[in-house]
Amino acid sequence: MSFRALTIGLGALLELAVAGCHSEQKPSAQGGTSGSGGQGSTQTSFFVSSDKSMTGNLGGLSGADARCKALADAAGLGNKTWHAYLSVESDPANGGAATNARDRIGAGPWYNSKGALVANDVAALHSRTGDAELFLDEHGTKINGQWPGSPTPNEHDVLTGSNPDGTVMPSMTCANWTSADAGMAAQVGHSDGLGPGANANPPFSSWNSAHASQGCNDTAPRGGAGRIYCFAIN
Repeated sequence: MSFRALTIGLGALLELAVAGCHSEQKPSAQGGTSGSGGQGSTQTSFFVSSDKSMTGNLGGLSGADARCKALADAAGLGNKTWHAYLSVESDPANGGAATNARDRIGAGPWYNSKGALVANDVAALHSRTGDAELFLDEHGTKINGQWPGSPTPNEHDVLTGSNPDGTVMPSMTCANWTSADAGMAAQVGHSDGLGPGANANPPFSSWNSAHASQGCNDTAPRGGAGRIYCFAIN
């Protein structure tokens, strides 16, 4: 083989190798790579749960936290510690004292599953309103709500058990997220910040404290599906 032919052959092999490397991983819509199995961005530190609960019995805070972690792991959101945004009146991990949702989600900032900033810190988070474009699930999907063109049914009621400032609302936590009693209720927020007829006035605009659920036995009436907010605390 001549020197010129050898050079041409090596050049062709190099071009094939480079092309192969470029084809292995392409940017995904969520900031991950198609070569990683469609997994989401590791920047994500906030999402609304894509899964649902028929009742207010979430297995307590530990059960809700495990739910957030399982969803985040399945979506490839990186090695983080995830906590559900839920308040309780009695927390075994806190010596039986109350625990406020605002105190268990870290310091921020938090980004949604499309890389958009939700809030820089706890104060900014609790001064904002719900937003269908920002309060997305772990896959980047909007939550059914009152926003124009939304699919049905309405599922924007997210369980929190909290006042607008993120502190526990007494008797509104489905017995610390362990009960499916029809005689109990939970405080919910609106992920889209909208009420009937796309009303964006308070309290409908609140992402964490819009109104009470009908009962802990069924999260669907009044516009719910037993979704929760999940935050990465690190």
